[in-house]
Amino acid sequence: MIKQIINTDKAPAPIGPYNQSVRANGFLFISGQIAIDPATGNIDATDIEGETHQVMKNLAAILETAGLDFSAVVKTTIFLSDMSLFAAVNGIYAEYFSGDHPARETVAVKGLPKAVNVEISMIAVG
Repeated sequence: MIKQIINTDKAPAPIGPYNQSVRANGFLFISGQIAIDPATGNIDATDIEGETHQVMKNLAAILETAGLDFSAVVKTTIFLSDMSLFAAVNGIYAEYFSGDHPARETVAVKGLPKAVNVEISMIAVG
């Protein structure tokens, strides 16, 4: 198996012992992204809509660095701090996909890194 690490300064640096993404056997596995603005290193979003857009921008930057876009995504996992945020996150998430949507699950968790409200990971083909 050939494994390629793909990182970009257009998305936040990992906050632990992991990489932004790893390409292996034709798949790109993207680590969960939170609403850290890579330009500031801070969470600048003030609401769930802002958080979700920043997460999706971070994911887009990683996909782009790998030569892909959202059309290559086959699976996502969304982690929420509370299921009451589902509708807002779902609406913004949908804006980033056209046509075919990937498989997905959404779960509420007790806590997320840096006390954010949403984290999204992805698997893409390519």
